[in-house]
Amino acid sequence: MVAGGADGRDPAAALALPVQLLLGVAYPFLAHLAGTRGGMWPALALADLVLLMLVLPLLHRRWWALGLLAVSLALLAALAGTLWLDLLLLAPPVLFTGWLAWLFGRSLLGGRTPLVTRIVSALYAQSGWPLPEGLPAYARRLTLGWALLLAGLTLANAALAVCAVPGGVLYALGREPWVAVPQHAWSWFANLLNYGMVGGFMAAEFQYRKRRFPQRPYRNGLDFARRLAALGPRFWRDLLR
Repeated sequence: MVAGGADGRDPAAALALPVQLLLGVAYPFLAHLAGTRGGMWPALALADLVLLMLVLPLLHRRWWALGLLAVSLALLAALAGTLWLDLLLLAPPVLFTGWLAWLFGRSLLGGRTPLVTRIVSALYAQSGWPLPEGLPAYARRLTLGWALLLAGLTLANAALAVCAVPGGVLYALGREPWVAVPQHAWSWFANLLNYGMVGGFMAAEFQYRKRRFPQRPYRNGLDFARRLAALGPRFWRDLLR
């Protein structure tokens, strides 16, 4: 067991966050290279995902994590250049957007607090500010908006993954897709445009919210991101439960 620092914080967890951020940012570009160039790129992209999931236990020196990493890398090296890795690369865009859509949608069910409401309530409480009138209702509608956007992306990613040629699900099964989608088109959408659409929605909503609720506990986008990070790992873990 790794001892915490003098303030009780886990140094491994503090280091894990920037490493995970770098690996997360790198993945879409590696996956796009994998989808358009093939070769060793699919193995490298999937190795990035494996590292992303194992960063924290590796920093905690868990032997099982080191063993799992070694086995995963050996398996990826053995499968490099095969159709199996192409098929595995189809899954992350669908699973990631689907998981996020489920998180937002689940929070709208009876007896739960909408995800965006929990976040903005924590931000205002962090600064000792009361929630402006109308903000809870707006946050609920925004939670629904995120759920619908992400669900739409999930369906689009799944449809493109089925119809991609070569490398798609139907292609791998030896069947002709009803609409053949070039592999590079699937890669552009699933690995890059997805994140552009999410980022664009986020930026547009942030600009609208600045005008809709001018009294807010953050000055700009950077201050907003800093305050989100300051909510701490425990808040974000609880939010995802």
